[in-house]
Amino acid sequence: MAQKPRILIVTPEVTYLPEDMGDRSNYSAKAGGLADVSAALISALFDLGCDVHVALPDYRSIFDGHTTKTHSQELAKIRKRLDEERIHLAADRAFYYLSNVYSGYSDMDLKVSLAFQREVINNIIPRVEPDIIHCNDWMTGLIPAMSRKMEIPCLFTIHNIHTMTSTMAEIEDRGIDAAAFWQWMYFKNPPENYEESRDWNRVDFLTSGVFAAHYVNTVSPTFLKEIVEDRHPFVETCLKNELTGKYYAGCATGILNAPEPEFNPAVDELIRYNYGPKNHKRLKAANKRYLQKILDMEENENAPLFFWPSRLDPVQKGCQLLAQIMYDIVDRYWDQGLQIVSVASGAYEKSFHDIVRFHGLGRRVAVCGFNEGLSHQAFAASDFLFMPSAFEPCGLPQMVGGIYGTLPIVFDTGGLHDTVRPLDVVNDSGNGFLFTVHDANGLSWAVDRAMDFYAADNRTREKQIHRIMIESVLEFNHTRCAEDYINLYEKMLQRPFLV
Repeated sequence: MAQKPRILIVTPEVTYLPEDMGDRSNYSAKAGGLADVSAALISALFDLGCDVHVALPDYRSIFDGHTTKTHSQELAKIRKRLDEERIHLAADRAFYYLSNVYSGYSDMDLKVSLAFQREVINNIIPRVEPDIIHCNDWMTGLIPAMSRKMEIPCLFTIHNIHTMTSTMAEIEDRGIDAAAFWQWMYFKNPPENYEESRDWNRVDFLTSGVFAAHYVNTVSPTFLKEIVEDRHPFVETCLKNELTGKYYAGCATGILNAPEPEFNPAVDELIRYNYGPKNHKRLKAANKRYLQKILDMEENENAPLFFWPSRLDPVQKGCQLLAQIMYDIVDRYWDQGLQIVSVASGAYEKSFHDIVRFHGLGRRVAVCGFNEGLSHQAFAASDFLFMPSAFEPCGLPQMVGGIYGTLPIVFDTGGLHDTVRPLDVVNDSGNGFLFTVHDANGLSWAVDRAMDFYAADNRTREKQIHRIMIESVLEFNHTRCAEDYINLYEKMLQRPFLV
């Protein structure tokens, strides 16, 4: 970017920041993929020479590693303080002593959101004086309305479709002057005027972000198109309508996320044996034996190993499909030694355990709660991974899988459609296996296709996995992602906005 505009990224989550941003930079506050993506974008923008700043809540307890959340290993290693010149911590007791980014209680999460946005609006933005504001998800959803008032171009990124609502009275009681920009907030009912709406007409945070932002992006082009085409009934009508309006006005796009650089088997410090495309066959087999040993599974490097990497959420992730076919596929490929490893937490963890115990599959199927190190080892050890999500705003495991030579099995939707192509051995193309009907039979069919590939001769398999690992590293990286955002920032700065 020629004139190096100052970019302020506002996010409730991040995993780490570049050391060169100051000697108080490395730390983590993570609940999900938004943290990884925020960290990746900030780091890549900084590496590309952008004048990038970041606004975050001051999660003091989390930064010091005093937390019991599943990402505690990540949090414990990040203990340094931050450079005040580029990293701006919102100060409020609402989040000083939290042990998780999100509490799970709507009133508490709303309180944290309002405290964070108050500090960004009242203190951080006036101090930074950004040329562009880049907001992320519902916890920053009021800031685009303020940016309209201040005539600062604002990008609003949707990572997840969760939202919250509040009244202007509650928003103002938390120190945000909503009256100054209330016309740019999205109300559940059409407002007649400020006074009439202040006490009862609820503001939708996520839809407000879309409504007020100068430009909007989702983290998958196909997921955006699916919302516009009304293919997901769980997306509220108000959000769909506002996204559709932005889409047809040329003010909405999709930019794929990318996994963190540490997800690379050549440099991954959490796996037993590092490897690359050239020596993947021998060292993936060694990683497989190691994983089988520590999980007390049958030790057989020739056993096809399938990995479940996503949270066990039946609403989105499709774990119920695997539960329906788990016994059947293990039994069907018993002689081939088929094994399954799940490293994930969620509602279906008990269901997986029950299936394993009932059928006596303990030496073939391992069900483990989420653990960062074990998850990395499973990527390195496995041949295939399951990701049969019913919908997917982007998804990262399917990208990581390709980098590790672990081929994804996915339902053809959203970000999975954008990142996984059917494997075609004859034409040396594709990187995984897709099914198009979201049911147990569809997933079972895709497993059969994966096993067809596994039954191919060693030279064919080695050649395809070698190609897929190289192509995945080149395609799914932060530099590509950051360049897409830089191009979007430039487009926003060049475009006159009617405020």
